Amino acid sequence: MSDSTRDVGVRRLLMEIVRFLAVGGLATAVSLLGFNALVHGTPIGVAPMHDQPIAAYVLVNVLAGVVAYAGIRMWAFSQRQAGDPVEGLVRFFAIGAGTMVIPVLCLVASRYALGQTSVWADNISANVIGLGLSTVARFWLFRRYVFLDDVGVLVEHLADRDGPAFAEPDAEALLEGADHPTPDTIVSR
Repeated sequence: MSDSTRDVGVRRLLMEIVRFLAVGGLATAVSLLGFNALVHGTPIGVAPMHDQPIAAYVLVNVLAGVVAYAGIRMWAFSQRQAGDPVEGLVRFFAIGAGTMVIPVLCLVASRYALGQTSVWADNISANVIGLGLSTVARFWLFRRYVFLDDVGVLVEHLADRDGPAFAEPDAEALLEGADHPTPDTIVSR
């Protein structure tokens, strides 16, 4: 892989990480504020789901998932293909639901195994430890299974082939739409 190809890939990865974290920050704010309002109350009222912290956590995270999908699709991974839009949406929410198990388990452990029910304990277990671990998992899973990288797919296919006809293309030229083989034409060869 040439240095320019690697530099383009690294820059793109860093931008995706920054944008993913920014969108995640907004979705986390929705989740954090919603969870605390439902379970611990607001300055102007009672907590309607005080006795149901797990249900409250899941509910606000579904809403936060909608916010995250919109931001990730339209901004963080806007250069990537989502394939079939319905399939991409289903994969996104399936991965979101699957990785939501991590902070839920952290909250369950804190609440029921350790007996910690304070605002601090809930937020540290679910929204710091659990969310931190699930964010890393989501980033990798979304890039791998939801928002696909056509250039990365092409390079992987080319790297598996031998001979000068399958030499690694210049990533910048691919991003600019230069006439190079596509994954479909490579597979058919």
